[in-house]
Parts: sequence; structure tokens; C-alpha cells
Amino acid sequence: MKIHNFLILTFAGFLTSCGGGQLNPQYIYNTNPNYTWGYADFYGAYYANYNNTNNVISLSLFSDSLKINGIGNLTGLGQFLFLEDVFVAPTDTLLADGTYTVNDTGLPFTVAPGKNDTVDNQVYPIGAEISYYEENSAKSTLKLISGGSFTVSRLGSIYSISCNFKTTDSTQIKGSFKANLPFRNQSLASPNLENRKRLQFVL
Repeated sequence: MKIHNFLILTFAGFLTSCGGGQLNPQYIYNTNPNYTWGYADFYGAYYANYNNTNNVISLSLFSDSLKINGIGNLTGLGQFLFLEDVFVAPTDTLLADGTYTVNDTGLPFTVAPGKNDTVDNQVYPIGAEISYYEENSAKSTLKLISGGSFTVSRLGSIYSISCNFKTTDSTQIKGSFKANLPFRNQSLASPNLENRKRLQFVL
């Protein structure tokens, strides 16, 4: 009888492990990316027409094998962090050392949160976001960043950036970057309120 009961329990455990457990385990995304390269775009007082004279910088960071090909498309695998509106003081043209908080105030040392914007019945993400480009393309996704902060320190041309974000689906996103960070001056090429040229990143 004891042997019979043991066999039943063993067989039941086998069934659970093979097919009776969780059939579709939750897909795990990298929540602590190591960004290996990136760049920043300086737009000047981009929102001056809306009584905000603070300067605006967009920050783009990339991990793993992500790269931009000859026609401006993002290819490879990894995570792409895009902070569209990082606000700095009117006298700053680079990211100053300090902690930048995700909020809607438009004050220096803040970054605009990610949101979905609707234009002509089309929905577009704006603000802070992280895009996952996965080996299984069906799992590639974009997450909007709704809260948290990132901290910047600089030694010469080397920037160290540490991220601590929260997405709209309540995922905690860390992430780090330490490398040269090129800055491109887009303030003269882009009149105020002209739509930004975004990377073509098809998920």
C-alpha cells in the first residue's frame, strides 16, 4: 500500500512538472540593461512658445547588439532607452551632474514621462520610453516610463548614468551607462515645435 501511494504521488509530480504546472510561464525582460553606447541631441529652448525657456535635451542609450544602419533603422537585439524631453537650465547645453526626476513640470533636472499621444486617430508614444528588441520578435515591445529618476556624473567626456525607472505596467527598470556621450546640436536645424525625427524602430 505504501509503495502504491508513493508511485501515485511520484506520477502526479511528474505530470505536474511536465504539463500540469504553468503552461505559459511569464516572459522575462531584462530590467537592468547595460547600455554600451548612446548619444544626446540638444534642442535649445524647444518649448519657448509655451512659456518654458528651459533647454531641452533628448537622450538615447543602446545595449547589446543594437545599432543604427545606413538608412536610419535600428537593428539588432537589446534595449533602447529614449528620454525625449530632458529639461536643463537655460544656460546649460549638456547634461549637468545631478539627479533628473520623471515628472511633468518642465523644470531643470526633470524628464517628461512617457505617454500615448493621439494625432489624426493615430496613437504615438512620446516622452520617456524603453523599447525591447527580442530574439523572439513576437516578444519585442515598448514600455512607457511613468516615474523614477536617473543620475548623471561626468569626468571629462565620459558620462556615467544610473537609471531607476518605473513603467506604466509597474515594472522597475534599472540600467547603467559609462562611456563617451556625443552631443549633437539640433537647435539651429529644428525650428521650435517642429516634430522631432525619431528612429524607425519597428516592433
